[in-house]
Amino acid sequence: LVRAMKEFSHPGDKESQNVDINHLIETTVTVARNEWKYSSEVQLNLAPDLPGVFCLAGEIGQVLLNLLVNAAHAITEKLGRTPEGGKGLITIKTEVDGPFILVHITDTGCGIPDFARAKIFDPFFTTKAVGRGTGQGLAIAYEVVTNKHGGALTFTTAVGEGTTFTIRLPMKKPED
Repeated sequence: LVRAMKEFSHPGDKESQNVDINHLIETTVTVARNEWKYSSEVQLNLAPDLPGVFCLAGEIGQVLLNLLVNAAHAITEKLGRTPEGGKGLITIKTEVDGPFILVHITDTGCGIPDFARAKIFDPFFTTKAVGRGTGQGLAIAYEVVTNKHGGALTFTTAVGEGTTFTIRLPMKKPED
């Protein structure tokens, strides 16, 4: 845990570099364990021999952390309304799609309500209770993935069943 915290909090350069996304995911899961361990199991389905991604490791790590914590919160919200309790599941999958790396983060939480879907990436928009969310996490994640890395951040959701966020990152510099 200490090694993971050091890696996560001091990822190195402020410049883009070739990053092992699978390792970054494993580190993020370790760092965020206290956020998910009571509500969820985390299953990793990481593609072996995944090529590196040219990115800002610290910023992509923050995107992963935000999506993982949101998934845990969505599961906690759903389980809080379920008398039988139990744990939800967060699955993180990586794969290659042409010149892109895809990271899918799927939860078995409450899903995103219809009214929120068009606003989910807007700054200051949150579906969380007052004092629980700032409405910045997904807005910043979207900015980092799309504008700083030339990728895409999308989601699919079903109310009461869960949500999958997909990060699509080019393997090479956008100007290549």
